Amino acid sequence: MGKLEGKVAVITGGSSGMALASATRFVEEGAYVFITGRRQEALDEAVKVIGRNVTGVRGDAANLDDLDRLFDTVKREKGKIDILFASAGTGEAVPLGEITEQHFDATFSLNTRGTLFTVQKALPLFNDGGSIFMTGSVASVKGFPGYGVYAASKAALRSFARTWLNELRGRNIRVNVLSPGPIATPMQDQVLTEEAKRMFESLIPRGKMGRPEEIATVALFLASDDSSFVNGVELSVDGGFSAI
Repeated sequence: MGKLEGKVAVITGGSSGMALASATRFVEEGAYVFITGRRQEALDEAVKVIGRNVTGVRGDAANLDDLDRLFDTVKREKGKIDILFASAGTGEAVPLGEITEQHFDATFSLNTRGTLFTVQKALPLFNDGGSIFMTGSVASVKGFPGYGVYAASKAALRSFARTWLNELRGRNIRVNVLSPGPIATPMQDQVLTEEAKRMFESLIPRGKMGRPEEIATVALFLASDDSSFVNGVELSVDGGFSAI
């Protein structure tokens, strides 16, 4: 029997990268998974990769109507949620002095506002004793030039976790933050130059980027009863990147 046997999980931004690897691992461990993505083609491909026990729902986590449609689908098909991995996010380097209103609004709309309303709209379907965790970033504690808006949008999630676990303590719902370091994903290819990738790799003790599957292993830990006494933490999964 898998560690998530009979559980229902929702993973936003699950059509690629770390979230897709996590969705695949969850299904291998017995869960039924709902994943979201903004592009139908990528979402359809992700459903094929996962192969079974999965429903793809196209939508943008920054769009509240899309979130309503997601959770209406979950309610209709399964009627409950045991695990929520709020992973949809975006990041782009824009240094102070060049930050635009559009950049700020787009970043906070998805990373912060979108995460908040994803969690809030999931709660009516949530089983007591469930697990909520969000994708943060070690950028929130490192202060990399150009990533001030992105880092701030992720730092807010740590504050959310502290408050929400207290508000949900009567239902025994745990709330944590999974904060990856540099991970080799399609999104990373879009936002980092080859020079930037080499720079980040030089700051990782083993000298190599993390892999999505390494994040999925930790996501499984946070989703399962293995982490039953883990609540309100920001768990850095970065190969020591943020420690040195």
